[in-house]
Amino acid sequence: MISIDRPTADLGDVRVTNRAAVLRHVRRHAPCSRADVAAHTGLNKATVSSLVAELIEHGLLRETGLTENRVGRPATMLVLDGSRYAGLGLRVGADELVAVAAGLGGDPVLTWRRAFPAATAGPEETVKALAALTRRAVTRIGADRTVLGLTVAVPGMVDPDGDVPAAPALGWRGVPLAASVRRALRDPGFPVAVDTEANLAVLAERRHGPYAATTDLVHLTGGPAIGAGLISGGRLLRGGRGFAGDVGHLPLAADGPACDCGRRGCLTALLGVDAVICRLLPDAGPVTDHLPEIERIQALARAGNEPVRTGLTEIGRLLGQAVSVLSGLLDPEVVVVGGHLAALAPWLLPAAHAELAARTPVPPGVRLEASTLGSAAGALGGATAALATVEAGRLPAG
Repeated sequence: MISIDRPTADLGDVRVTNRAAVLRHVRRHAPCSRADVAAHTGLNKATVSSLVAELIEHGLLRETGLTENRVGRPATMLVLDGSRYAGLGLRVGADELVAVAAGLGGDPVLTWRRAFPAATAGPEETVKALAALTRRAVTRIGADRTVLGLTVAVPGMVDPDGDVPAAPALGWRGVPLAASVRRALRDPGFPVAVDTEANLAVLAERRHGPYAATTDLVHLTGGPAIGAGLISGGRLLRGGRGFAGDVGHLPLAADGPACDCGRRGCLTALLGVDAVICRLLPDAGPVTDHLPEIERIQALARAGNEPVRTGLTEIGRLLGQAVSVLSGLLDPEVVVVGGHLAALAPWLLPAAHAELAARTPVPPGVRLEASTLGSAAGALGGATAALATVEAGRLPAG
């Protein structure tokens, strides 16, 4: 289990800690027996039997048949259940809202995308839309599952209280988002939290993507602003004020295009989705929904359009340059790109890999890959984070 640095369990409560150890082992090694759990966690068999019985009673584990491929009597095998519960994650994009509900085992319960102009609607209307989407999701899954928590992913800075000091991609400053969503939901009966899209996306990659064994991982978000979710030594890096990973204003080209921050050649000004569309589709005009324009770029690239392919190669080189800087600072095993960078990866990554190799002093260097989770990564990470209390060993209420 990855730490998301939001303590939910009292470490002095041995039983809570032991429950977390059992759940963690079953998640990683299911199907497994009680004896397997005892052998690998160091807990005695009586303690494991008691904990497993408790977790089965609360619908967090279930038994699934017997195995005879072992010495001695056949053993009853255990897997994660969680079918009674779900975590809910919402992602606020500049042009869309995404909702994901997931069970304890990562099983998807629902995934919705709704076009919504958050960048122009303002915080108040966005909060209303988030509350309406939450109520719909809770109604849809509420007949079968209890929602244990909601986490909202935002493309900007988020402090420990769930306030958003700045989200330039949305035009927000000083928005008390967590408190506003709680108030709009009128005490929903489950915790409401807010985190950066990048933090939650890297959590989703670490839990649900192909990098479960990766202890040093970076996720670069794609969108109007570029952010980084950073995992080092298996722990999410937040920084002193919770603002780690705000890499969108990393300067790459002093003579590059102007950035909203007043400088030139920042990462967002070069690689953000608006910058990419403006460069590759000069006839696009103002864009309110990015997805059709990215699909248009994909179609032109597949058709061999020379200006588009040349532009993608140059953008790929800039991506490789940015990743080389992050690699030198953080030394990750893998950097994953999401959003439009993942959608355009077939044309971006060859040039990015070449640039990265040329700038890597000690081979082999960091792996640079495209996310397989799509635009729902931040929301999926939010659903995962909403289940953190249970994964840390606290039993669901009721």
